[in-house]
Amino acid sequence: MSHRRSGLLATGVALVALTFGLAACGGSDDDGSSGSGSGSGGEEVSIYSSFPLQGASRPTGISLQNGIELALEQAGYKAGGVKINFEPMDDSTAQAGEWTPEAESANAKKAVQDDSAVAYLGTYNSGAAAISIPILNEAGLAMLSPGNTAVGLTSDAPGADTGIGEPDIYYPTGERNYARIVPKDTVQGAALAGVMDEDGCTKVGVLNDNEVFGKGLAANVIDAGSQYDYEFVDGGAVDTKAANFRATADDFASQGVDCFIFGGITASNAVQLYKDMAAAMPDAKLYGPDGVADTDFAGGLPDDVAARTKVTVATLSEEDYGKEGAKFFEDYQAKYGDPGPYSIYGYEAGKLILDVLERAEDPTDRAAVLKALFETKNRDSILGNYSINEDGDTTLTDYGVYNIKNGDLEFNEKISAKPGT
Repeated sequence: MSHRRSGLLATGVALVALTFGLAACGGSDDDGSSGSGSGSGGEEVSIYSSFPLQGASRPTGISLQNGIELALEQAGYKAGGVKINFEPMDDSTAQAGEWTPEAESANAKKAVQDDSAVAYLGTYNSGAAAISIPILNEAGLAMLSPGNTAVGLTSDAPGADTGIGEPDIYYPTGERNYARIVPKDTVQGAALAGVMDEDGCTKVGVLNDNEVFGKGLAANVIDAGSQYDYEFVDGGAVDTKAANFRATADDFASQGVDCFIFGGITASNAVQLYKDMAAAMPDAKLYGPDGVADTDFAGGLPDDVAARTKVTVATLSEEDYGKEGAKFFEDYQAKYGDPGPYSIYGYEAGKLILDVLERAEDPTDRAAVLKALFETKNRDSILGNYSINEDGDTTLTDYGVYNIKNGDLEFNEKISAKPGT
């Protein structure tokens, strides 16, 4: 998922404030080529995407981009009587090995200053979205995410940072321009809390990576877990640059922690963190959100640690997606190879924006496209039937629970989780 998918909160908020006075133009490196329809005549529009294409999140970013491209290619890069130029961008850098506020800001500015741009598909990291939403909002450009799950991007529900003014801080015009098709973390938190109850946890240690997604996810798990009998030991944020986390792991062990959950992403030194937790608590069950649902995390864990680790991600088993899903997986495999957990969300993001262009009164007009996006109701899609509500959230609530085997994520069960249930 998660998403899934955040950046340093302080840095993000600072750049949000700076970008309200948008002026400069910026670009970024991309991974892949843009495509366009080959029809004769007619107007053209541009659709941008922005995902991390380097570092630990590269497999997820590439699968999201590929999913979008597959949907557009199948439509001949046309919708609503216009031709579509697809402009994929990278919001990560080789030096950082993950997304950066500077790269994401540059991407958003580049899209805004392209008069033909009518939609921005991204981001994967919620912290990156916190940077780009206000830039795009001032320009009235629709943003659709197939990966963000942080609550505060759309609402002030538990998990949002109301102290900095979430979510209003992201919408300087007072109007919403951001929507997502992946369930937010009130849903994922409820799913994780329910799994830990099913598994018989009695005392759960919680840490986060002090980023938008991670802090919010940890808060959502604790909030949702309050209805169960187990206790929480909240260790707060960790130094993601630390060489090891043995002291924190030993502290959890001394307090009788028998289950552990990390609110964070793989790039936040997650592999080392889980290794240290497993060593200090050899019988503890380990859990992670969609922020670690990737091959770098799954493949980086020793077999004995992976065997007692479960992760949640909004992607279900192939069987849950029926005939349309089977066709998608077949097509994706033929063109790109094995699909990642989020490839189907990239695909649906592409399919939805095609539908939006078809429904828009004028597919070349940003305001008309934005209006059509928020008019998405009872859409029958590869993910199931869903609507986009006035906040920009999807009505989907299903999450998959995955085991890790032989370095890969292996689907275990589907949980239809709703906050407070």
